[in-house]
Amino acid sequence: MNKLLFITNLLMGSVLSRFAISKLSGWEISVKAFIEMAHPLGIDPTLFRISTGVMISIAVLGYIVTAIFSLVKNKPSILNLPFTKWATLTNLFGLLAMLGALTAEFSLRVNPKWMLVYIAIGIVILSATNIYILNTQKQITKN
Repeated sequence: MNKLLFITNLLMGSVLSRFAISKLSGWEISVKAFIEMAHPLGIDPTLFRISTGVMISIAVLGYIVTAIFSLVKNKPSILNLPFTKWATLTNLFGLLAMLGALTAEFSLRVNPKWMLVYIAIGIVILSATNIYILNTQKQITKN
């Protein structure tokens, strides 16, 4: 199971890193998308884009750290959290961020970008699977 956690967390962190970079560095496609999505909300599109980029960057770092420590035999605590709790919270954060992305995609865009929808759904499924695996491992170690 640790290899599966490694692969899925590394994959999700890698995929999301592209989106964090595009938002934080102000790629034209990202700027245009956030102008479109901020308009119905009446908020500043730059602040919306950058805060989203920071949130996705946090998820990326969480996924990457989880991937690295999933291969360590005697897992240390991370930020004073046991590994399983850290990994569960990281995957929950990513899952909720992608649910927010899906909500924005369908409620704030005129035409949803289907590739982004598929990527977000994939991350939701992988994160939910990881949370299930982590909680199953937690139950096994308690018994």
